[in-house]
Amino acid sequence: MGQFRQISTFVEVVARGSLSAAARAEGIAPAMIGRRLDALEARLGVKLLQRTTRKLALTNEGAAFLEDCQRILGELEQAESAVAERSARASGHLMVSAPAGFGRQHVAPLLPSFLAEHRDVTINLNLNDRVVDVVGEGVDVAIRIGSLSDSSLVGVKLADNQRVLVGSPAYFKRHGTPLSLADLGKHNCLAISSEGSQRGWTFLDNGKTVTVKVAGNMVCNDGEVLHDWALAGKGLAWRSMWEVGPEIRAGRLRTVLDQHAAPGSDIHAVFAQRRHLPLRIRAFVDFLRHTYNQPDYWRGLVLRT
Repeated sequence: MGQFRQISTFVEVVARGSLSAAARAEGIAPAMIGRRLDALEARLGVKLLQRTTRKLALTNEGAAFLEDCQRILGELEQAESAVAERSARASGHLMVSAPAGFGRQHVAPLLPSFLAEHRDVTINLNLNDRVVDVVGEGVDVAIRIGSLSDSSLVGVKLADNQRVLVGSPAYFKRHGTPLSLADLGKHNCLAISSEGSQRGWTFLDNGKTVTVKVAGNMVCNDGEVLHDWALAGKGLAWRSMWEVGPEIRAGRLRTVLDQHAAPGSDIHAVFAQRRHLPLRIRAFVDFLRHTYNQPDYWRGLVLRT
């Protein structure tokens, strides 16, 4: 405590320009201020200030030390503010964006529980598969799946995710099981379309990430439709585990080419960089991360009907 008081006194004296001005601000005698500075210089073994009856001047060592002290005191002030914010109640309106399928299954059902804990918060959930402009569209939190490329945003990982190639047992009984990436050319691949073109599927081949162009007799821009087609035995689909995990565990879908599964396409929350993040944003992101990291969350999901 004494060391901190000495440092804060040193910064205050420099800011106010004299020992007497610093003493008046603190309501103590100037001699007390002088004793603190003497003790600080004695402890450090350097002269920080050249003091005369008329003026103060920083030594070279004092100038360098002042810069470090100002930074430390500023960081301490920020830390205290952060603690105070955490003890306060979250309030205000949240604009949240999420991919349509993931948002329907894994964001919308959680909002009532979050709002029950934070009764002064309101939420607008926008489900859209396009990549929203977080800053330009006034979005507080956007949920994104996959790698993050926008360095102007802050990204917080919420959960692991893996994409898998799935088909129904009935499909494999009729058409056989692909054993290699080359075999995909012999199968009906249910691909998602984007702006009129078909997206490729990403796999690992001999340790390298490759994108395979696939073909089939049906494409759609809605992943849930592809999911339904796969369940109906119409072809193979490349889907996320958060979507097809329950059907895989129940045997309604089966994974193939697992040895070629690409690195995870993890789930993130992104938001604009801010010096003081509103408590409602931090609380919402923490709530999602805590929920998704519960051991039973993904295993406990019910099957779609």
